Amino acid sequence: MALYPNLIIEALKNVKYPGNGKNIVENEMVEDDIRIDGNKVSFSLIFDKPTDPFIKSVVRAAEAALPVYASPDIDVKDRISVKFRQAAHAPKPENPLPGVKNIIGVSSGKGGVGKSTVAANLAVALAAKGYKVGLLDADIFGPSMPKMFGVEDEQLYMVNQNGRDWIEPVEKYGVKMLSIGFVVKRDEAVLWRGGMASNALKQLITDAWWGDLDYFLIDMPPGTSDIHLTLVQTLAITGVVVVSTPQEVALADARKGIAMFQGDKVNVPVLGVVENMAWFTPAPHPDEKYYIFGQGGAERLAKELDLPLLAQIPLVAQICETLDLGHPTALSLVAEQNTSALEGGNPEAEAFSALADRVVEETERRNATLPATSKVEVHG
Repeated sequence: MALYPNLIIEALKNVKYPGNGKNIVENEMVEDDIRIDGNKVSFSLIFDKPTDPFIKSVVRAAEAALPVYASPDIDVKDRISVKFRQAAHAPKPENPLPGVKNIIGVSSGKGGVGKSTVAANLAVALAAKGYKVGLLDADIFGPSMPKMFGVEDEQLYMVNQNGRDWIEPVEKYGVKMLSIGFVVKRDEAVLWRGGMASNALKQLITDAWWGDLDYFLIDMPPGTSDIHLTLVQTLAITGVVVVSTPQEVALADARKGIAMFQGDKVNVPVLGVVENMAWFTPAPHPDEKYYIFGQGGAERLAKELDLPLLAQIPLVAQICETLDLGHPTALSLVAEQNTSALEGGNPEAEAFSALADRVVEETERRNATLPATSKVEVHG
């Protein structure tokens, strides 16, 4: 029996679309691309959106109908393509941060390794070197940046730009910064479900006037969570810096975090590893090093995964003490950038200065050798 397009169309009129009870031809769901090669038939079905719950059942019904109503010899199995009206006509998603050149995540596999300390000092160090820097405290359930920058009592204000009102980031030490800590009570726990936390985070990104920035740093929550998914769905992240201590338990969790970013579904480049609390040097004995959490663990991890070791930050009480007072250690760079006093005089500030240089170097290398990161698209 000869096959021809109208015969296929007539047969498909026997396939109902469960959403409204009409057949798929009535619903204009059969694309005008029917191809017939002997007994092999292929064509496309058009659905409104990728989340249509009836896609699979309608495709199976169409495959079953053609041998019954057209010809038993038809070969149509796995030859029906699916298209979406929304996908065809959806506008290209806007870049929520058009003035930002590089978006850098600062991540850790577990809490307690000093990720936020590194993020705060990296931001200040970059600003001290003349870069325009923004910092988003995305650690929704443990926001610490307001305290680290000494701005816990700051109020957020709106600014009018381009005809609309935006949240204005708090600016200190040359860094524009926002945190959920500004909109919740300081001494109360944030009891939000995942969706509420994600929406709040999106608002801090898309409803704030960040302006032109060279580097937009994100202090991510520890581990892997739906907050990370929200971030990679909202922003095309240039790369991430992974922070770990030399301790084996921290390294094991760091591996998982690195695997998440490098996986096919996320695919965000890892710029390198920072070994925090690498060693302890007592002030009276500056030449001595005590490896309290083990020696060189993050260095070995970086070598094992073929990633750069960006910095080894010593364990120095002053780093924590100054942050508790709202004065990141890297502020020494601002005070001494026009003198030679920094050289050899402040090893922890030197470490953060070197980290900033390496992040800039690895970001430029990444941009020169890899395509731009895409936001993660989720269909379900």
